[in-house]
Amino acid sequence: MDKYGLIGYPLGHSFSISYFNEKFKNEGIDAVYENYEIPTIEQLPEVLDTNPELRGLNVTIPYKEKVISYLDSLSPEASEIGAVNVIKIEHKGKKTVLKGYNSDVIGFTRSIEPLLEPYHKKALILGTGGASKAIEFGLRSLKLETLKVSRTGKDGAIRYTDITPEMMKEYNVIVNCTPCGMFPHADECPDLPYNAMDNHTLLYDLIYNPDETLFLTKGKKKGAIIKNGLEMLLLQAFASWEFWNK
Repeated sequence: MDKYGLIGYPLGHSFSISYFNEKFKNEGIDAVYENYEIPTIEQLPEVLDTNPELRGLNVTIPYKEKVISYLDSLSPEASEIGAVNVIKIEHKGKKTVLKGYNSDVIGFTRSIEPLLEPYHKKALILGTGGASKAIEFGLRSLKLETLKVSRTGKDGAIRYTDITPEMMKEYNVIVNCTPCGMFPHADECPDLPYNAMDNHTLLYDLIYNPDETLFLTKGKKKGAIIKNGLEMLLLQAFASWEFWNK
C-alpha cells in the first residue's frame, strides 16, 4: 500500500490527513495518509527509512524552508520562492530521490485571480514567513506590485505603523500570511487603518479557522471584498496529488 503524509511540528488537527484519507476511500485508491510530527527536520531521513512505502509528503510549519537541503531537486517555482510544501518521493534502485514543489502559489493564485479587478494593482503582504514568499511570487505572476509588512520592518518590509490611510487606497489588495486572528485568538487582527477601506479593497486571509477572521469582518463592514484560505487549501491539495502522480 502506498503511503503519503505530512511533516511539521506541532501538527495538531491537520486538514490534509482527513482530506486525503477520505479521497482514497471514496476513489478506491489503495493508499493511506499519515501525520509525521517531527520536533526537528533532522528526523526526516528516519521517517523516510522507516516508511519505504512513502510516495509523497506535504510540508508545513516550520520546515518549508529547512527541508530544501534534504532534497535532490526543486521545481522552478519552489526554487525561486525558496520554500517547499510538497515532496515527490521516488525509489531508483536503492536510492531515494526527493523532488520539491510549491503548491501554495498554485492554490493562492487560482483562488484570488477571479476576485481581481483592473484597479487592483498593488498589494500589501502581511508577514514574512515561508507562506508569504509563495504569496509574493503568486501576486507578481498576476502582475501586481507587492510590499511586505512586518512588526520589525526587517528584510525590505515596512512596519504596520508605516501604513497610512492614503496607502490603503493605493495598496488595495491585502493578504494576511500571519497567524494573527487564528483560533483560539479570534479576537485579534492585524493593526491596519480599517476605516480607510472601501468597496475597492480586497482582503484575503490564509486563515480558515475561524472562517471569518476579525481582519475580514472589519474590512467587510467597510465594503471590502473578502475571502478566507479554505479554497486555497483545497486547490493546494489537488495540486499536491498532481505533483505526486505526474
